[in-house]
Amino acid sequence: MLKVGKVPESVLKRSIIKQIKTKRDEILIGAGVGEDCAAIELAEDEVFVTSTDPITGTSHDIGALSVHVTANDIASSGAEVIGIMLSVLLPEGTEEEELKQMMQQAEEVCSKLNIQTVGGHTEVTAAVNQPIITATGIGKVKKDRLITTSGARPGDDVVVTKWIGLEGTSIIAKEKKEQLMKRFPPAFIETAEGFSEYLSVVEDARAAVSAGVSAMHDITEGGIFGALWEVAESSRTGLEINLLDIPVRQETVEICEEFGLNPYGLISSGSMLITAPNGYDVVRNLKNAGINAAVIGKVTEGNDRVVLSGDEKRFLEPPKSDELYRIYDKG
Repeated sequence: MLKVGKVPESVLKRSIIKQIKTKRDEILIGAGVGEDCAAIELAEDEVFVTSTDPITGTSHDIGALSVHVTANDIASSGAEVIGIMLSVLLPEGTEEEELKQMMQQAEEVCSKLNIQTVGGHTEVTAAVNQPIITATGIGKVKKDRLITTSGARPGDDVVVTKWIGLEGTSIIAKEKKEQLMKRFPPAFIETAEGFSEYLSVVEDARAAVSAGVSAMHDITEGGIFGALWEVAESSRTGLEINLLDIPVRQETVEICEEFGLNPYGLISSGSMLITAPNGYDVVRNLKNAGINAAVIGKVTEGNDRVVLSGDEKRFLEPPKSDELYRIYDKG
C-alpha cells in the first residue's frame, strides 16, 4: 500500500518510468528521477518548457502556492514562465467567495511574475474534502540555455538559496497556530507565517544562471535531503554535504522541534538547489540580488551521497514521505 506523499523512487522507476515507452525526437527532457519539467523543441533555437503540480498539503494560501510551485519548477530549467493553467477541484459546500479568494491569490502572484492565466478547469466534486488546485505552467528558453536536474558534474559546488523549510514552516504556523500560541509569542508565529512571502525562486534562478550553473532543482517535497538525492541520482554522481552549512531559520528549527519533525525533510519551496563550477560566484550574484545563499558541499565521483556534521557521517537515502504530513498524523 502506498503512503501519503511522493511515491518511493523504486515505485517511480518500476511502475511509471519503465511504462513510458513511446519516444519522440521533439522531446528534449522527459520523465525521469528529479526532473520537474518537460522540454519540447519549438524552433531551431528555442524550447517550450512545461510543468504541472497539485497543491494537496494545505488549504491555506492555495491559490498563491499553486502558481509559485509551478513557476519555480519552470524557473529551475532556466526558462521564463509565460503562462499557467489551473485545474481547481472544490468540495461540496464551498462558497463562491472562497473560490474568488483563491483566484485573487493566484493573480497577485501572476502579476508579480508577469504570468498570464491562460485557462483551466473548475469543479465542485464529492471526490475531495478540501480544495485542490493543479497548476500547469508554460515557459520558454533558448535551447542552449536549458538547464536540467541531471547536469551536476563531479567537482561542482553545491549551493542552496534562502533557507530550507520556508514553505513547510509557513504552512505549519498557519495550520497549527492555536497549538503554537501556547508556547511561542505572537511575533514569532507571525514571522513564521510570513515565510510564505519568500516562496518564489524565479529571481534566484535568474541571478544564479548569470553566474553559470550546471544544474538547478527547486526544493519541494522531501526537503533538502530529498532534493540532494534527486540531483545526485539524476546526474549519476555522489555528494559530500556539510550539514552545518545548510541555511535554516531559527523559527523552522523550533517549530520542527515542537512537532518532532526533521527540518531537512520538510517541504521547502522558496529555496533552490544549484550546482555550479564556481559556487562562490553564484552566491555572490545571489547576494547582490538581495537573496541569501550558501555553498554547502561538493558533487563527487561515484555513488556515495554523504552528509557530514562535525565528526559524524551519514548517507543520504531515497526521498520519503514529507515531514509536513506528520503534523496531520499527530492531530
